[in-house]
Amino acid sequence: MKKICVFPGSFDPITIGHVDLVHRAIPLFDKIIVAVGINEQKKALYDLDTRLRWLEKVFEQDSQVEIGFFEGLTAHYCKELRARYLLRGLRNASDFDYEKTISQLNNIVGESLETVFLISKPEFSHISSTIVREIIKGHGDASPFLPSQIKIKP
Repeated sequence: MKKICVFPGSFDPITIGHVDLVHRAIPLFDKIIVAVGINEQKKALYDLDTRLRWLEKVFEQDSQVEIGFFEGLTAHYCKELRARYLLRGLRNASDFDYEKTISQLNNIVGESLETVFLISKPEFSHISSTIVREIIKGHGDASPFLPSQIKIKP
């Protein structure tokens, strides 16, 4: 059975921290699906098509990485894809507390869906999509935090 992993997120926008996590996880799985979760409660800065194009561009050289999107529960999406693993990054203790609870719920709802946590490298631990969005909204230069394939004008 193939080891399929889903890396869910808003990727609004994708950051160099996200890319690092995926590249570090590639040796662990047969396939990683980087999937944009659509959350109607959140107002995205960039539309779904833009985020999917960015993901395709960033991971175009990585044959084990596929791009997708979903609505609803992540665990249900994983079940549709026969993915048994979720990938999540941890930057700090707050991330751990939040992600631990979500992983336990996903394990129940997802019928033994396992979450694999990778700790962010120190040089990426301060980067979040939320902070990068604020830089962009404030017309700052977010390029140090974005993959080189993504160009956003300040």
